[in-house]
Amino acid sequence: MLNRIVVSFLFLAVGSGAFAQSDQITLQPEVPFSIEQESSRFRVAKQELTLSDAVMQQYRRFAPSSLTMFQWIPETDCYTFLSENYQTLMKASVRNTEAREWVDIQTVNNKLGSEFYWFSGLTWKDQNAFWLNDGQKFYEYNTVTEDGKLIHSLSDDSENATFHEGTQNVAFTRGNNVYVNTGEGFKIIVTDNADKNIVSGQAIARSEFGITGGLFWSNDGNYIAYYQKDESSVADYPLLDNSKTPGELISIKYPMAGQGSEKAKVGIFNLTTRKTAFITAQHGKENYLTNLSWTPDNEFVVVAEVNRDQNHMWLHVFDAESGKLVRTLFEETNDKWVEPEHPAFFPRQASNNFVWISERNGYNNLYYYDFDGNLIKQLTDHEFVVKDIIDFKNGKIYYTTTGERSPLETQVYFVDLKGKTGILTRVNGTHQVEISTDGQYFYDHFSNHENPGEDWIINGKGKIEEKLHEAKTELSNYQIGTAEIGTLTAKDGTTLYTRLIKPSNFDPSKKYPVLVYVYGGPHAQLITDSWLDGASLWMYWMAEQGYLVYTVDNRGSAERGFAFESQIHRQLGTVEMEDQMTGVKYLKSLPYVDGDRLAVHGWSFGGFMTTSLMLRNAGTFNVGVAGGPVTDWKYYEVMYGERYMDRPEENPKGYERASLMTHADKLEGDLLLIHGTIDDVVVMQHNLSLIQRFVELGIQMDFFPYPMHKHNVRGKDRVHLMDKVLNYVIENNYKKNEQ
Repeated sequence: MLNRIVVSFLFLAVGSGAFAQSDQITLQPEVPFSIEQESSRFRVAKQELTLSDAVMQQYRRFAPSSLTMFQWIPETDCYTFLSENYQTLMKASVRNTEAREWVDIQTVNNKLGSEFYWFSGLTWKDQNAFWLNDGQKFYEYNTVTEDGKLIHSLSDDSENATFHEGTQNVAFTRGNNVYVNTGEGFKIIVTDNADKNIVSGQAIARSEFGITGGLFWSNDGNYIAYYQKDESSVADYPLLDNSKTPGELISIKYPMAGQGSEKAKVGIFNLTTRKTAFITAQHGKENYLTNLSWTPDNEFVVVAEVNRDQNHMWLHVFDAESGKLVRTLFEETNDKWVEPEHPAFFPRQASNNFVWISERNGYNNLYYYDFDGNLIKQLTDHEFVVKDIIDFKNGKIYYTTTGERSPLETQVYFVDLKGKTGILTRVNGTHQVEISTDGQYFYDHFSNHENPGEDWIINGKGKIEEKLHEAKTELSNYQIGTAEIGTLTAKDGTTLYTRLIKPSNFDPSKKYPVLVYVYGGPHAQLITDSWLDGASLWMYWMAEQGYLVYTVDNRGSAERGFAFESQIHRQLGTVEMEDQMTGVKYLKSLPYVDGDRLAVHGWSFGGFMTTSLMLRNAGTFNVGVAGGPVTDWKYYEVMYGERYMDRPEENPKGYERASLMTHADKLEGDLLLIHGTIDDVVVMQHNLSLIQRFVELGIQMDFFPYPMHKHNVRGKDRVHLMDKVLNYVIENNYKKNEQ
């Protein structure tokens, strides 16, 4: 089903002005026009996609049109979305889908005295009123009275603001401390730690285990829970701020594998008594506290504790008032790793029974427990991955999953509390769903390999109530190639998915050089059944330069289950490279591939893979460009590195084998290493250490730093980056006998 080819985009234009920027037009106006006759009536010269546009406009001008910021209005069948210029709030209903202009942002600004460019942070309060915020200022606006008010105004150095809708209080961090501003205008100091090693209210564990924030309101808003980390045992790490004269050091905390790690707590602050109770790890000071959730009755906090070795998890219940352990609900162990990524989900507000997402049987599935830790029912038994829970409506849990057809998809399924499952979304592809308050209607936005996107209203049986929108894309006016999704068989017999992008003028009788784009690490899936198949537009630009651009999602990557992912344990880079080389073997079997002109590029884990392929499979690729690469896992962070490699002293041979320093003497071809100078994820010590090794060996290579950029080069400088990467490939990817 997935061995499909995207048809080259056809520019169909009707009406005055539709041929803007086209430079060759022949028309016969006396003949009636029809779309079927278009190709014989018009010759439209398509525009060339520039690299700058490919990099900067993929999610702007070239993004397929859709109903931006769709939201259901509470307790109604009405919904809103933004106009194409984001300036106007449009309103429609299931009964009348003819959208009308309702509220414009300038009117809101005039009434509130605000300066919003668009409806930033819009959330509906009730049928008539909504909230807006920009992270510092929080407003309420009433659409009936056409008036509103400023609720909170935080200082510019405030971060991580978390608004509680019921009380209209906002919790936030400033520096390493937590504060609360009440709806009545009072400011409460929750923590007051002068010691900068004690950090409260921010994400901990370097955002592993699904952690994205550090502040958690109880349902009634009477408590605020927050993560707190003690980084006293974590080494200080220096980054250079070269924008100052003289340069200054930026000191960060960076826990490297095998070294001192942070110690986690959870604080629970009672807004009435102004007292704090603390939750601590029960089985080890350096254990992780993750996946925090409040029970519906506001009396308890559920937290997963994971040991530092990450092979044992305990799900605990703590008393919110005292912070004391009430009970351990259950434990999970695995000789490779246990990685909880989702908090307990409570489907009924009148019960503390909960649903837990676990990978214990090889795939993420849903398990229903009572509050004593007894398993009531394993709700799903899929041999495919459950991604996340959306909501519970009318006795059913709605959740996203890859589904049974293909691991490249994102579908929405449902299950009741007795385990009866069904599928809500039926069209192949990648779906995003918003559920109306009463659970009767579902907004479904989806795209797939052939379709840039559609927006539907469907009912609980998946039946279409209304097709609201079919996406358009400006790419139809550009020369752009095709993509093929295919499969390979890995060494262990599992299926690997591939993507091959060809130029628009592809000629199977010619021989083409290839750029292999690689990531290859956990928690990433590069190929999806969505518009453009998960590819970046710069890949299509590269194809127009006469290249094929090829990608394999190897073993170890996401959405394929534990057995597929965990083969990388204690040997990062080994099975991943086996699969990439399977891809290379396939490429060389194609009559239109020039097997002597292969290049490889990747970033982060993909940078590690790029350099590994250049060194451990020397001679396969003429040229490699590695951005922000891990070069030795002993330099990488505790939380991620120790999960996959264990500690250096526990796996010395694995660390040595994976280290690029071990293989540096094998380099053949041209290698460009790139790094942001203030990278706080993969610190620049990785690249500098590898470069030092090359110097010691007398081996030439190339290095390019991006001053004052972190792990990713963003903004306009990203155009410079991709120009550097791709032109380095083009200029150096020659046959050996041509050099």
